[in-house]
Amino acid sequence: MKLLCSWSGGKDSCFALMQMNQAPTVLLNALNEGGEISRSHGIPKKVLQAQAAAIGIPIAFISATWEAYTEKYIQQLRELSQEYELSDAVFGDIDLQPHRDWEEQVCTAAGISCNLPLWQQDRKELVYKMLDSGIKTMIVSCNDHLGMDFLGKIINQETIEALEAKGVDICGENGEFHTLVLECPLFKTPIDIELGEKRSNGTGYNFISVGLRKL
Repeated sequence: MKLLCSWSGGKDSCFALMQMNQAPTVLLNALNEGGEISRSHGIPKKVLQAQAAAIGIPIAFISATWEAYTEKYIQQLRELSQEYELSDAVFGDIDLQPHRDWEEQVCTAAGISCNLPLWQQDRKELVYKMLDSGIKTMIVSCNDHLGMDFLGKIINQETIEALEAKGVDICGENGEFHTLVLECPLFKTPIDIELGEKRSNGTGYNFISVGLRKL
């Protein structure tokens, strides 16, 4: 198997990749139109590249508007499939059927198999499995219901209880929050980051600036 991982930089794609028990060949991430930060998570390209370097594999990117997203994603999948002779791709979705339908569509178009190893797993069990596996992950974006106080929080027992008290999906599957993986068994070294300002995008979502710590 030659495996591509649809890599968000967060916990779900990381744990899904770990469940494949297969060394990945390449990561693929989707950036915003400006090509500077990842969609939804708001993670800078340099931090995503540092994650890939910590695994020891290349990372590829697409940058597109939502209108051109599917077309560009399929094009990049096809190019990477040819370059790396890929057979499979892995995604971190848990139970959003439209996401699964889209992922199967793009993989079929690229001629590779689609894998979703986290599919329909129990949310709470899944979060604890991630923590028990050695994943250290931080909330870097969240909706207004959670609020800016959740930005920068490490996912641990206290944070899980706080998320439950807010009545949200503790995996953030519905987009309530997104995370950045700092440490995991895939990484040869942890990702050393520094945090910046918290900001709202004006449409009900909040982000915290992250960057690589300067030596």
